[in-house]
Amino acid sequence: MGQVSAKRLSWLVVGLVLYGTSLAMMVRASIGVGPWDVLSQGLSRTTGVSFGMLTNLIGLAVLLLWIPLRQRPGVGTVLNVLLIGSAADVALRLLPEPDALLVRVPLFAAGLLLLAAATGIYLAPALGPGPRDGLMTGLHARTGAPIWLVRGGIEVSVLVIGWLLGGQVGLGTLAEALLIGPLVHRTLPYFQTLYAGAVLRAPALVD
Repeated sequence: MGQVSAKRLSWLVVGLVLYGTSLAMMVRASIGVGPWDVLSQGLSRTTGVSFGMLTNLIGLAVLLLWIPLRQRPGVGTVLNVLLIGSAADVALRLLPEPDALLVRVPLFAAGLLLLAAATGIYLAPALGPGPRDGLMTGLHARTGAPIWLVRGGIEVSVLVIGWLLGGQVGLGTLAEALLIGPLVHRTLPYFQTLYAGAVLRAPALVD
């Protein structure tokens, strides 16, 4: 693998590991998480399987739904399924669950900011979207429904199922729903520019 390809892969892996870490921070804050994480929590409480493992398994199940939608995964899509939940499980083992609300709220805020940054980092090399984003764009392409309606329908559905299974819905769920879009709108262009500059500065090595 050449120098540039190695750089693309390293950005992807770092972004995905940080993404999983950010999920663990928001779970430990215990004030609510995003819809897909509510589903992972609910299934975890129902089955006893770890949150991270279920995050990976849900990603795999969603990825299989790409087949009838004729979506093509990239290496980023596959590593998304393998790494995010695994990183979340490791971080959950290391992070204590604070009791004081004065600690939990900043922990959630830090997790949300890290989530936005991690999204920008792992998307910057353009190695493939995550399974959930691919499901959204695939359904949009196949049905012709507006992208906002497809995304909203998917997220409301998984949120309700996760909540019924015991996943945690709270102010954090609302905060993520309202803030993650504007935050990624800032972080993605920043890390795309940073990544492009890093690639241009890298030596043009070959195998």
